[in-house]
Amino acid sequence: MTSSVKTDTIYQIMKSNLHPTEYRPVVFSDEVAGFAFLTQSTAQTNETIKWEDGNEYPLIKVHISSASHPFFTGEEKIIDTEGRVDRYKAKFAAAEARKAALANKAKKANARKAKKAAQATE
Repeated sequence: MTSSVKTDTIYQIMKSNLHPTEYRPVVFSDEVAGFAFLTQSTAQTNETIKWEDGNEYPLIKVHISSASHPFFTGEEKIIDTEGRVDRYKAKFAAAEARKAALANKAKKANARKAKKAAQATE
């Protein structure tokens, strides 16, 4: 069902029943930073945790929170839960090695050309 709202000469059509209504208390936990907070959410999970008030609540684990994000903490931390940083560093090191090998190969080829040119002019 839609309802129309007149604003000056513009009609806006707004959808009803768009937002969820099944909010419940949920604990969000950043295990890397050791930080957790209780809030309302519709997020689904099968895990639960016993909270400070003695009640048991659904648990959502997050990788980054305000306790671990550099924007909020003011310090730079690398939180790598899936090995992405290590894979990037390995890929970058391999690319540098390939670049150095190609440069060395080109240097040797230029030296051979120069040697041949020197022999041809003699």
